[in-house]
Amino acid sequence: MTFTLTRKYKLIIAAVVLVPVALFVAYTWSALKWSYSSGERAGYVQKFSKKGWICKTWEGELAMVSLPGAMPEKFYFTVRDDSIAARINQSLGKRVALVYQQHKGLPTSCFGDTEYFVADVKVVE
Repeated sequence: MTFTLTRKYKLIIAAVVLVPVALFVAYTWSALKWSYSSGERAGYVQKFSKKGWICKTWEGELAMVSLPGAMPEKFYFTVRDDSIAARINQSLGKRVALVYQQHKGLPTSCFGDTEYFVADVKVVE
């Protein structure tokens, strides 16, 4: 006895596989396209490195000091653009303002370890 799939069953199987994939892609695209919040943080970049096994992103730590002698608050951020990463590397040791966008709900850490993505950097000093 030979089992053959009719065209109707092939379409159902394709839909069961493709619809979840399409929904995942649409959700990921929308989470990356629209930001939850945006703003600037100023301070000194004290740690900045390219990390990841497969998806390599630049991950950093900004020390924000409000008053001299006070404990700095740390702001963890991700940079996906190599040209922005190069500008941050050139400004290490200087006070900078990082322009960022917050993207909540990204499905994997392949896009970065944090939800804060730096879009620009300005040297403040």
